[in-house]
Parts: sequence; C-alpha cells; structure tokens
Amino acid sequence: MEHGLDFLRGMTTRAARHPSFHQTEHAMFQFTDKQIERYSRHIILPQVGGKGQKKILSSRVLVLGAGGLGSPAAYYLAAAGVGTLGLVDNDVVDHSNLQRQILHATPDVGTYKTTSAARKLHKLNPDCRILEYIMRVKSGNILDLIEKYDIVLDGTDNFPTRFLINDACVMAKKPLIHAGVFRFEGQAMTILPGSGPCYRCLFPEPPPPGLVPSCQEAGILGCVAGVLGTLQAVEALKLILGIGDLLVGKMLIFDALEMQFRRVTVPRNPECPVCGEHPTITKLIDYDEACELT
Repeated sequence: MEHGLDFLRGMTTRAARHPSFHQTEHAMFQFTDKQIERYSRHIILPQVGGKGQKKILSSRVLVLGAGGLGSPAAYYLAAAGVGTLGLVDNDVVDHSNLQRQILHATPDVGTYKTTSAARKLHKLNPDCRILEYIMRVKSGNILDLIEKYDIVLDGTDNFPTRFLINDACVMAKKPLIHAGVFRFEGQAMTILPGSGPCYRCLFPEPPPPGLVPSCQEAGILGCVAGVLGTLQAVEALKLILGIGDLLVGKMLIFDALEMQFRRVTVPRNPECPVCGEHPTITKLIDYDEACELT
C-alpha cells in the first residue's frame, strides 16, 4: 500500500503514463518534490488537489495590519503557500503587543511590524513572496495599494480605517474579509462587492470618537484575536479555491466566555451610502482627519 509522499509521487507518475488522468492530479506534475511534501495535506484533499494548490501559489493577498488579527492570518496564509502576501503597517513592535501578536517576539521590540513579520514568514515558507508596506493607509494611497491584490484582509483596530478599507474595496470591487475583536468577543464577515452587503450595510457611519474604547483601553484576551485571524485565513483560502459557504451576507460572532459561535444574517441595504442603488459616498473619506477637525 502506498502512503503519504510515495502515494502523491505515484499519482504524478501515473499522470505522466496516462494523459487522460484527472486534470487536478496532472497539475501536480509541475510541483517539486519539496512542494509535494510541504503541501501534501492540501493536495490529498479532494476539494483542493494539485489544481487548487496551484491556485493558492498564484494568489495575491493583502493583509492590512500586522498585529493581533494580521499575525495569525498571515501566518496561515504563508503556510498554505499564498504566492504573494502584502503586509501593511506603520507601527513598531511594543512589549504590549507580544501578548497576542504572534508574529513578533521579544527581540523584535522597536522593529517595524512588517519587517518583523516578513522575517518570520520567509523562514516559514520561502515559496511565499512577502511585500512590506511601512505606511498608514489613507484615501490617497489605498486604491493603488489594493489594485495589485486579489483579496484584502482587514486586520486593523480602529473604525475610521475599517470604513476607509470597506469603501475602497467596494469601489474597486475587491473581495474584503473583515474581522474585529473586543475583550472576549470577535466577529468576522466576508464582503464581495456586487454580490452581498458591505460593512456599511450593517454600520452606516463610524461611531463618534471616544464612544467605543480601543483594545488598549478595554483589553483583549489575546487568543481571541488568534481565533478571528485564523478564520480570516480560512475564508481567504475558501475564496481562492472557490469552495464552501463564505460569510457573505452573514456575520459570524464568537463569544469566548460562553464558547459559542452564532451567525447573524446581514441583508444588503439598498440605501447603503456606498454600495446601495444610489450611493451618496463616491469619494474616499479619511474619517480620522474629519473627526479631528470637528
């Protein structure tokens, strides 16, 4: 009986001998032995196979924020073999980050988060091309940034940036995977512009400054961010592969204290100011600056 890598290598040999062999397995003929070994647990999945792994290797995913959500999301996406992974963050590693931002370690304190993260991800998987963007996303740069990518993951921690990212992805028709965490809870939602609701369908406007406390003010159980960031990676891979039921039109809510998940239906709002039938927001807004002026 063939097992593990011998089984996978045997399939590529049989594909060479029999041209009519299933196309998904024949695609594995292009893998190196090291890649067959690395991605073997993906390749043996009927829903992935060699063809699916090739899709992952050719995909481009942008992770906005290399912190509590971006760390686990980027880690699993790199491990899965995402071909190009963009990391956006303008902050440096602080001791207070290490409780939940698992891409960073004590020696990284004072280092830019994107640089710290890129080092770890390159060691994890040299197949993955890591691009660093040491910058803060603004209305003047975000559209050019997301244009280069297939999928955008929002791992940011403030409402003004979340709304900016949502609006930019809707306008550019880029799939967006949102997540947020607060104390012992988290939420996740996938936004496919034109095929479902956006973040503004649920929350039309950012809350006034100071109304909702930040993680720095309210606290966060570190591993809750790990759960939600991992779910973002799962949604991204499902989207790349074209499999499963995505969180489109649904928000998944996680309560760590009760240890339960629940899904809430989010209908598309025809009067949504950005994705509705008659949008009133047609230009990107830097809400943080607007708030500072009021």
